[in-house]
Amino acid sequence: MEFRQLESFCAVVRYQSFTKAAEKLYISQPTISTHIRMLEQEFNSRLIIRTTKNIEITPHGKELFACAQKIFTLKNDLIQKWSEENKKIIRIGASTIPADYILPEVLPLFCQKYPDIQLHIHQNDSGNILQSILNSKFTIGMVGMKSFEKELDFVPFFHDEIVMITPKQEKFLHFSQKAFNQDDLISLLKKETIILREQGSGSKKRLESYFEQINLSEKSLNIIARLNDQESIKKLVASGLGISFISAKAITDADNLLTIKLPENSLTRSLYFAYHKDYILKEHILSFIKFVQNFYAKK
Repeated sequence: MEFRQLESFCAVVRYQSFTKAAEKLYISQPTISTHIRMLEQEFNSRLIIRTTKNIEITPHGKELFACAQKIFTLKNDLIQKWSEENKKIIRIGASTIPADYILPEVLPLFCQKYPDIQLHIHQNDSGNILQSILNSKFTIGMVGMKSFEKELDFVPFFHDEIVMITPKQEKFLHFSQKAFNQDDLISLLKKETIILREQGSGSKKRLESYFEQINLSEKSLNIIARLNDQESIKKLVASGLGISFISAKAITDADNLLTIKLPENSLTRSLYFAYHKDYILKEHILSFIKFVQNFYAKK
């Protein structure tokens, strides 16, 4: 089986025509027919049924088409990855806090110092980014949690604190003005409506761990909404829909919110660079990691 044969087959399936497939691939129609016949002989199965008016893709043909799409995706990914090896390109998967609040703060200075390094940044939740690193989609990740995959290494670069946010209402004022204990917090959470992050978020995972630590079950809470976007959460809280927990890094003076530190500043976490253990980090990638670490070490 050759790539050209698969290309001919996929083109016929996609355009539902031998003639159009030949035009798109700039080859003759008899060549298209030969490619498909050779595939059918190799698989010992009929892939396309051709009539005078149209063509029909057999179940085996549909199965081969799905597999061929994956093969071409892998091929294109490899070509792109290998073509980047001689260029200073860093493919970064960034979770919400790094993407929205860390990188905008760091990149202007980094790009000024290293103008020859290109950064390709994609945002997703921490869980999906870690999976994408395992699948070689990203060179490195900037995430809010570790995972148990033995293939990954994690390097901390920022110490984050998760705080409670509430609307600016009188009943919440004393929580923001004086210290309170865990019993007060649990009582408050059981009375109010709660807005939480979706699963896969690093801050959500840390919050779950904190709830376990204070023996609080999510089932005992009135959770009214789950979202992935921190800005949307802040707006919903400001509107009075409920209270929530977000990174202190996401709070600005412009937010119409009360920011409440938890008892004994107990809800903290690290943000990490994540990368595959088998991947040898090149000098320009190490330069980026060290730059970010030094940037926040000085703050």
